Amino acid sequence: MKPVQLELPDTLAAEVAALVQAGWFRSEDELVRLALVEFVQRHRFELLERFQREDIAWALQQKNATE
Repeated sequence: MKPVQLELPDTLAAEVAALVQAGWFRSEDELVRLALVEFVQRHRFELLERFQREDIAWALQQKNATE
């Protein structure tokens, strides 16, 4: 696994700590890892589509600039 370091606003850090302390997650690392997995799964197609549209727009601009 690749380690990642991040900073959280104090209020969010407190919420994360409270969820771990309440037993919802084994650790803060687990909570952050699961949150990122869920975000990527929910937004994967939306992000891919946006990146593809940006690539197509860039290619069309390049094509128009050479004409």
